[in-house]
Amino acid sequence: MATPKPRSSSRLAVAVRIASAGWRAPGFAPAGAAARRAVRAAFASADMAARGAVSVCLSDDAHMQELNRAWRGRNRATNVLAFPPPHEVRRSTGLWGDIILAQETVLREAEAERRAPQQHLSHLVIHGTLHLLGYDHDTDAAARRMQRLERAALAHCSPHCPPQCPPQWMARP
Repeated sequence: MATPKPRSSSRLAVAVRIASAGWRAPGFAPAGAAARRAVRAAFASADMAARGAVSVCLSDDAHMQELNRAWRGRNRATNVLAFPPPHEVRRSTGLWGDIILAQETVLREAEAERRAPQQHLSHLVIHGTLHLLGYDHDTDAAARRMQRLERAALAHCSPHCPPQCPPQWMARP
């Protein structure tokens, strides 16, 4: 995947690569614009300066399964993976990292949770971005903090999300 380059030190560049045709389906379209809004909303909710670059790859289950097996030892697709670079790389390049989503898994989850696919896409990009920014959900307290940030970001980019999104939509410990 091509590394996005920030246009200046005061802008956030968000490169979106649509690697699976499924992301062009009506429920997701326009997926690229939704992903860009979600990344920026996550930065805003975390009160982070929107500088540097984030790369988003909208892929499929087969690609995600390969990545999940290689990097996490889990031989199955997952909805989203976030890959932050080493701290020295981020500091010298401004690259926050890569976020990859699996279209079929995202669609299945959206249908199961009765959410619009684009809304679930936005939520997962926000979730991945928060991981790139250093947030996690390994403990209950960390999960609650991440959930608050996800809700705030969703309110910015997804008008269909109620102010109190159901907990199953949020980060889980």
